Amino acid sequence: MRRSMKRAMKYSSAKRAGAFLVMLALPTAVLAWPWSTDMMNQPSIKPQEGKMTPFPARSVPVTGIPTQVVSREETRDMTNPMPVTDASLKKGRTLFRIYCAACHGLTGKAESPVSNKIGAIDLTDDYVQKSLTEGWVWGTITFGSFVMPAYGVPGEQGGSNDLSVEERWLVVNYVKHGLLKETQAAPVASN
Repeated sequence: MRRSMKRAMKYSSAKRAGAFLVMLALPTAVLAWPWSTDMMNQPSIKPQEGKMTPFPARSVPVTGIPTQVVSREETRDMTNPMPVTDASLKKGRTLFRIYCAACHGLTGKAESPVSNKIGAIDLTDDYVQKSLTEGWVWGTITFGSFVMPAYGVPGEQGGSNDLSVEERWLVVNYVKHGLLKETQAAPVASN
């Protein structure tokens, strides 16, 4: 009988010790609540949130020095720094098809389904090809126009559709030196 009583006491004291340890750990568990959101509630800057921190004085961005123009009017006399090569025309064509073809059509003749609805102009027209300077076309891509959105406004935080300075010049190369040749060389579709 004594053995069973000793076992019962031993079991009872172990149970009490276990309960005591649980009671000691309970405040720690309560203070740690909620465990899964600690990292979520820390101060952080999310992508494209707030204003971009200005670069330190005299620093040069890794993507080159942006053009210092503030309006489309200032771009009229700019010259294209990107040489017209097969590689630049190919890159310009790719960018044109990504950013411009939705409104101006794949051939630049304003033949997309939305061209007439938004007033997109025919980029193969003599007005664009002969009258507009490369700087003006670059300025229109950069600052937009009445209906056309801007694809790279200097001095503002960029968006996902912005083209770099060089990419805009590549599109100008294609519009002024490759688009017309490509559409003239394409076979005429018969109905």
